[in-house]
Amino acid sequence: MGAARISEVAHAGSWSGEPVDEVVLDYDGRHRRRILLTGASGREYLLDLPDAVHLRNGDGLKLEGGGVVRVAARPEPLLEVRAATHQALVRLAWHIGNRHLTAAVEADRILIRRDHVIAHMLEHLGAEVAEVEAPFDPEGGAYDGHAH
Repeated sequence: MGAARISEVAHAGSWSGEPVDEVVLDYDGRHRRRILLTGASGREYLLDLPDAVHLRNGDGLKLEGGGVVRVAARPEPLLEVRAATHQALVRLAWHIGNRHLTAAVEADRILIRRDHVIAHMLEHLGAEVAEVEAPFDPEGGAYDGHAH
């Protein structure tokens, strides 16, 4: 039996029910158009989309024969950036954005890819920087053309 074909993505939160399987992918692995994926069950799926998209944690891959395969963000090595105040965190976010770094912005922290030079810069700006392993699901950006 060949790989089940997937040609449509449903945004996280727009689909319901139990997924038939799950694929766990890191940030780079979630930017795809066509690829053979292996689910947690060991079953293979052919992702075959008209255009490349960036899959987000919780998205659903709709199987042509029915059912949904859930996308999960694989934990990866990141830097967690925190600050003493909200205003200080906003300032750090500006410096991160000014360097065009991909970032996941949360209420009390910012996650970026590990980079010792950037870590050193942020620490000099007053940031608390820690190495963490976490799923990376960054903001798409104003010019992100990878919408579903």
